[in-house]
Amino acid sequence: MRAPALRAAMRWLMAAFYLAAGIVHLRSPEAFLPITPGWVPAPREVILLTGVAEMAGAVGLLVPRLRRAAGVGLALYALCVFPANLKHALEGVAVAGLPTSWWYHAPRLALQPVLIWWALFCAGAIDWPWRRLSGR
Repeated sequence: MRAPALRAAMRWLMAAFYLAAGIVHLRSPEAFLPITPGWVPAPREVILLTGVAEMAGAVGLLVPRLRRAAGVGLALYALCVFPANLKHALEGVAVAGLPTSWWYHAPRLALQPVLIWWALFCAGAIDWPWRRLSGR
């Protein structure tokens, strides 16, 4: 699969994922309160804003003029929610519908940098590793 087709497929998949996640954040913010770090001000409102950010990023990925900004925004978003993922894992916080074992948490934490790269790559903000491999 060539890079443009790969980017497009990854973009649509990421947009669908973030659209769904945004809807869940807006419909059930209470589910995310237990994993929100204590230092986050107005946690319910922040969770609602994260839902809006996820949905805006999803739509932005599909609009060529907004694509790069959306990808950078989603990469930063994934970085910013990492403390909640850490709290979820390290404190063993139970969240309805999610596993509590390290078989779930370890890959999720390890794949966070991949999610950041994915947002940047599918938005065209970076070419790595393909640019280096193709010698462009």
